[in-house]
Amino acid sequence: MPTIDLTGKVAVVTGSGRGLGLAYAQALAAHGASVVVNDVDEDAAGQAVKSITEAGGTAVAEVVPVGTAEAADRLVGRAVEEFGRLDVLVTNAGILRDKVLWKMTDEDFDAVITTHLRATFTCARAAAVRLREQGEGGTVVLVGSPAGQRGNFGQTNYSAAKAGIAAMARTWSMELSRASITVNAIVPVAATAMTETIPALAPYAEALRNGQPLPDFLRKGEGFGTPEDCAALVPFLASDAARGITGQCIGIGGDKVALWSHLQEIRVAYADGGWTSDALADAWPTSVGAEPQTVGIPAPKIPEA
Repeated sequence: MPTIDLTGKVAVVTGSGRGLGLAYAQALAAHGASVVVNDVDEDAAGQAVKSITEAGGTAVAEVVPVGTAEAADRLVGRAVEEFGRLDVLVTNAGILRDKVLWKMTDEDFDAVITTHLRATFTCARAAAVRLREQGEGGTVVLVGSPAGQRGNFGQTNYSAAKAGIAAMARTWSMELSRASITVNAIVPVAATAMTETIPALAPYAEALRNGQPLPDFLRKGEGFGTPEDCAALVPFLASDAARGITGQCIGIGGDKVALWSHLQEIRVAYADGGWTSDALADAWPTSVGAEPQTVGIPAPKIPEA
């Protein structure tokens, strides 16, 4: 039996009709929480609720596209209407509109920023208002991505949104600490429709769908697994065992869990009286610029056959 007990707690999980969001909702319910499932697809939301209730959990669906303040209020209001309170918010909803910079349209950019970044803001704001009114603390879990930590080719909109979400988690952890509300960002890596677009991982995702287990070099070396592998982190962060954890970016996937570092200066140099352009050109190669940082998500290390 699980020792993490969320009985009596109420959670809202955005984008939880399928994939990672569904896994989060199911995990919260399995630990005793009542869950408001959110999705834009009514059938997916209904099937998600059915999967939870048939397993003995409690859930209702609220079908609405996130992004607006009205949608956020509806989600928080549904939790209060159905279950009397709110304790946990998980902002998982997301879409992709991948294109390189010179081909990305305003609509491509705005759609992803609205669904990921603006929806995270509006939902967290509505949740913070309710949690502060209740005066009993709470949990906000934001969903980030390795793309937000390192950038990713063809994902200007997505990487920017996920980087902003990490910054929001750190900012809100300070703003909400006096109300005993923890705010963390999780950085999941799992076989989903999004990751199946990575050519090196596509064959393994297909094999997984056919019932074959993922090899250890992916589960351990790459931290790549199923959505269910990532789900355990959410009930943990919502539990009393994690009351002291806030403002963190925590990666999880496969057999791996990791703590992402905050951005910080790694090398510095000084010039008396300030820097000139010529002085920077002379000093850069042997001082601050001696070891430039890498960019992008490292390619999976696939063993040779």
